[in-house]
Amino acid sequence: MTRRPHTPSRRTLLRAMAVLPASALVLGEAPGLLGTALAAAPPSGSATRYTIVPFLNSNDGTVNVYQSDDATDFRLAKASAYTPPSNRIRDASILRHTNGSYYITYTTHTWQDTSTTIGFARSTDRVNWTFLYDYTVPIASLSRAWAPEWFVDSDGSVNVIVSCSTTDDEWIFTPYLLKATNSALTAWSSPVALSGIGENHIDTFLVKIGSTYHAFTKNETTKYIEYATASSLTGPYAISRTGDWAGWGSYREGPALIQLDNGGWRLFFDGYGDGTYYYSDSYDTFATWSAPAGLPAVSGTVRHFTVIKETVSGGPTLAKNVTRSFQSANFSTRYWQVQSSLLNLPVVSASSTTAEKQASTFTVVAGLADANGYSLRDSSGKYLRHYDFRARFDTNDGTSTFAKDATFVARTGSSSGSIRFESYNYPGYYLRHYNYQLRVDRTDGTDLFRQDSSFTPVTSWA
Repeated sequence: MTRRPHTPSRRTLLRAMAVLPASALVLGEAPGLLGTALAAAPPSGSATRYTIVPFLNSNDGTVNVYQSDDATDFRLAKASAYTPPSNRIRDASILRHTNGSYYITYTTHTWQDTSTTIGFARSTDRVNWTFLYDYTVPIASLSRAWAPEWFVDSDGSVNVIVSCSTTDDEWIFTPYLLKATNSALTAWSSPVALSGIGENHIDTFLVKIGSTYHAFTKNETTKYIEYATASSLTGPYAISRTGDWAGWGSYREGPALIQLDNGGWRLFFDGYGDGTYYYSDSYDTFATWSAPAGLPAVSGTVRHFTVIKETVSGGPTLAKNVTRSFQSANFSTRYWQVQSSLLNLPVVSASSTTAEKQASTFTVVAGLADANGYSLRDSSGKYLRHYDFRARFDTNDGTSTFAKDATFVARTGSSSGSIRFESYNYPGYYLRHYNYQLRVDRTDGTDLFRQDSSFTPVTSWA
């Protein structure tokens, strides 16, 4: 059996008041059309791009833009990419609309202040933003309108889910639905409360799979993220998971879901209680989740965000059904080589033996678990796979586990022409060399890791 690798604020006031009573995904163009069949590794020459637009732990007056090709290692695309003309910007949710433009909606005031508006801004390139307007949410005696989240339904309608409280109790929030009534996203229907989720819930994020709406929402008394489902957008929702049902812990907020290239679902959430930004993955339609792990590089810096996913041109290109050798990007005399069924990184040169050159030559084929991914065979026909963290070559046993273990997604490497090989069934884990041995390790977001996990396909030695 394969041993599996294991994954090693906004509301300070609300946290202190715990004793008191109390989205967007772009797959194609529509972040409501969410189905496993749409998930696949990007084809050769293309790349997956995830974008987030968070405000900063140190500054809620501006947002940065970060992007990633693996939903794990986010890199800065632009600092202070948008600063509203007045007020603040918190909890920004990002959408790519059918007109090709990007939109964010956001909380316009900090937690201390009355906040009856949500803001809107637009961009043509995700990094340069223009203020559109502040929208006053038409709820009687409104005190606070917080954490607006985009949701595009399967009929193409664009919605915002916003958490609102009224002046009779400014800390009791209820999720409301606003539906856009024009394509410019400047006019909205009257707010409708999401039935069944009810009061004392905030940061409600929706996805739809098939005919079922799935809601992730924070209970403001317990500080746990809860889970509910409904057959209608406005409900009634049935909350079926409460407390620490997924093992994420308490003092968690801002849940946001995205579907990964391998069909799994990743939930991001703000661990404002401990200053860590987390992610957790599910492969059984949200019944069970991986242990939460802190996002490398940006954890502790960014606050409450949502994610969009796109397939864009310019990704790595690697031909299939050809033989190649693989050169380390940061140790140019060293190459992949099979040694006693394990993959190592010795020095290979023109003076190496014929056997050594043959052991450093591999056939690139379509991924066993995803044809857009890659599998690699040695000269004996055995496949490269991960087993107990180690990269090794084994005979294909025909199981789905083996197919996934032996499939890798190509990501852009640290130097021109180099490629990083991400594990198909453990997103965020890469083939990397350590003590000149090849392992599958979780990225730590450092430049060194990116270099250690980058390899250049070259003309085969044999």
